[in-house]
Amino acid sequence: MKDFVIISDTTCDLPASYVEKHNLKIVPLCYTLDGVVYGAENQMSIIEFYKHMRDGKMPSTMAGVPEEIKDIFLDCINNGKDILYVCFSSALSSTYNNAMIIANELKEDYPDAKIHVIDSLAAALGEGLLVHKAVIMKEKGASIDEVATWLEENKLNLGHIFTVNDLFHLHRGGRVSKTTAIVGTLINVKPVLHVNDEGRLVSLCNVRGRKKALAALVDKMAELVEGYTGENNDIFIGHGDCLEDAKYVADMVKEKLGFNNIMIDYISPTIGAHAGPGTVALFFMGNHR
Repeated sequence: MKDFVIISDTTCDLPASYVEKHNLKIVPLCYTLDGVVYGAENQMSIIEFYKHMRDGKMPSTMAGVPEEIKDIFLDCINNGKDILYVCFSSALSSTYNNAMIIANELKEDYPDAKIHVIDSLAAALGEGLLVHKAVIMKEKGASIDEVATWLEENKLNLGHIFTVNDLFHLHRGGRVSKTTAIVGTLINVKPVLHVNDEGRLVSLCNVRGRKKALAALVDKMAELVEGYTGENNDIFIGHGDCLEDAKYVADMVKEKLGFNNIMIDYISPTIGAHAGPGTVALFFMGNHR
């Protein structure tokens, strides 16, 4: 059976140690801040990034560059490897479309190479959780076709539940109106959102106060995992430089739902630029989104 490489992009938010350990390749998605482009060649620490956002600076993000995607794909092909790319949601970025164009071009030039581009319909560590599932399957001996099929059949069982601390970041991204942001801030309303089956960010409910919003993440997770018969041992939590809140959610997941295998990490700038500091996101496998 021909070997294959698992590729994702920077939005998967998996730690560098994980990427290195499992020999993943990552397509860099860049962002700009104060006119400077940051990405693979020019990086800013995640803590500094969120500090700039708290100081009122607004980064903007960019999709994966076709040339960089092509270079990574060609490197795999030239080393005799097939390609499985678990990609950022097509509803949130043109990266998937760019990757599909490159894949179709390369399939003409290299007809023996298998190239699977999976639209994860996911973001952040939700995308990362799908990558993690692919890694587990690959390391247990599954073929590229088996892994790709599993991802396509199960990606809509991936739950993303999150809350943000500042409604104005959602307003800047077009997710809520300016009036909603102003009124919500005045009365301390915190939105609870999820990524739907089209890969888009949509509202689930609004609650009063930060602690209630964090508790609502776990309550919604409880609804979605009840009766789920698939494997869902791994729980991922992403945060926008608010580790204590992420730990608070992790403790509730352990106490209320009995899950103990929980990974916590930062939400990367590509997503953080839109969600803002103080975002907490909970990712798990469960019933259909």
